Amino acid sequence: MAGCCGCFAALKPRYKRLVDDIFPVNSEDGLVKNNMDKLTFYAMTSPEKLDRIGHFVVIAMDALDQLLVSCHSHSLNLFVESYLKMVQKLLECEEPDLQVLATQSFMKFANIEEDNPSYHRRYDFFISKFSEIIRTAGLRGLQGIVRKTITDDLQVNIWENVHMDKIIPSILYNMHNPDFMSVDLESPKDEEHPAYIAETVFRDLICRASYGNVKSTLRPILIHIDNHQLWVPNEFAIKCFKIIMYSVQQQYGYLVIQTLMSHLDKHVKSDPSIKTSIINVLYESVIISAGGSIDVKRILKLLHVLQMFCNILLIVFHTYWLTSSCIRISVDNKSSEENQRNKEKKFEEAVINTIGEFANNLPDYQKIEIMMFIMAKFPQFGNEDLGFGTMDTQLQTMLLKTLLKTVTMANTFPPEFLQPLLRISLLEDPIMRLIVQEILHTLIDRHDNTNKLLRIVIPKDISQLRLMLEKVQRQDSMFMKKNNVQFYWSILENVMMESNKVDNFEALYCTMCLISIEMGGDDILLELLRLGLDVQQIALDNHLPLTHQCAIHGLVAAFLNLVSQLMSLPPLCQYVSEVIETRRREAKYLLPDFAFNRTNRPTRYSSIKIM
Repeated sequence: MAGCCGCFAALKPRYKRLVDDIFPVNSEDGLVKNNMDKLTFYAMTSPEKLDRIGHFVVIAMDALDQLLVSCHSHSLNLFVESYLKMVQKLLECEEPDLQVLATQSFMKFANIEEDNPSYHRRYDFFISKFSEIIRTAGLRGLQGIVRKTITDDLQVNIWENVHMDKIIPSILYNMHNPDFMSVDLESPKDEEHPAYIAETVFRDLICRASYGNVKSTLRPILIHIDNHQLWVPNEFAIKCFKIIMYSVQQQYGYLVIQTLMSHLDKHVKSDPSIKTSIINVLYESVIISAGGSIDVKRILKLLHVLQMFCNILLIVFHTYWLTSSCIRISVDNKSSEENQRNKEKKFEEAVINTIGEFANNLPDYQKIEIMMFIMAKFPQFGNEDLGFGTMDTQLQTMLLKTLLKTVTMANTFPPEFLQPLLRISLLEDPIMRLIVQEILHTLIDRHDNTNKLLRIVIPKDISQLRLMLEKVQRQDSMFMKKNNVQFYWSILENVMMESNKVDNFEALYCTMCLISIEMGGDDILLELLRLGLDVQQIALDNHLPLTHQCAIHGLVAAFLNLVSQLMSLPPLCQYVSEVIETRRREAKYLLPDFAFNRTNRPTRYSSIKIM
């Protein structure tokens, strides 16, 4: 019978006999070396047989896969070590088809849930090898590693730097490789594309990160973006952090923002475009973070992050502004100077929008805290020494614009916020004074009347303005009675500023009208009437430019027209109307149509005399 078997064996093709002969009697002995040499020589001299020889590997791997799936979970550990050695051997070979075969098998293994912990199993080789194998096979392998190891504390800790430094760059390379970036990732036909798979693995990794591991993943991501100069343009960086913010567990979102801010701090001396890009990435991340449900703990975390963020941004902005100022001094080329200013503008907008977005979804009382925090950054009002010396006007303007972006409430006017804000309204720069008035508009306006009052006009009936008029709330009336002197003093001082432009006068008019509408009880309206007359007296008593005198008279005429109708006193309304009509006939330059006409030239004022 044995002889018969030998006869049948002799009938096998030579390559099959050579393959059979490499297997030892005892598995511990390994391959039969002499027979393996014979098989190798045969393969070299008959390369057309290689495909058939390799098919035995596929069959062997298929057998291992079936055994793997069939094993009961409690006995799986007894088999896995032998199985993983087989997978490792296939990955070590240079044949791509065999590497893909090994990866596919490993993915099947990764999807098996094991009941018993594995005390001695190591995946270091697989992490390194899958990270080296670019595109689909390597990415699928990394996905299997993540799924297999992340829930088992006894297995390799893939969050360690040594592993993250291999896994993250491999994933990101496939995501931003130019060959892949043009693919339409939304299309189902691209689900096997490496870019699509890389993004899937990336999301899978981020969503599994616990509190202590979030920063472990972010560190190599930021290093990769830095090393490959992916901040400018920043489409890829924004895409990465959008994926992160949507994938990370919601309660850990602030850690991402915190890490980005720390990274911004490291780039204080970097090119302005890089800092702008990082802030834009922060902005997109904040939008996503703020979009979730707001709870007390989350608010406190965001506020803590905001304070850190403001401090970093102020230092970054100040450093940037000093640098750009030096550049402006040395720049002779007009186009270069314009390009520099465009960079500055983009940077300012990025800073303002990002801080504003932090506050956008918070309740009013938290916005007040944020406003007070920003206000404290002005050296004349805060106790903090930021090391800036005398703060640059541009930096103060940026802070005010940030404040304007932050102020979005319509229910409460913080009294503790009023006095420092009104003091800022007296700074020399007209742009800063304008921004302060815009902040006041946002705080005072309860019924969206601001846009209807930005242009100074004198309608015969104020109903033509389509203002939303409701009974003044008691709390607003009480607030105004307590603080009216501060408001009036600020308005009178602002009117006298010789650096005022048309925009400044229009903003002051809007402020006066909003106070009358939103806070003007009977007693307050009477005081406002007196304020209007006091403003008019400024034009008569002070040696202001003629343009300013005309503007003040025009402002007062429009304001008294509105207040008299709000007070519903027919004799007063008639008197104001008669004065306005007299001016239309004899002194049009004392009315808004002339005084606030931006096309006026100095020659139009040459014949005017105001007594």
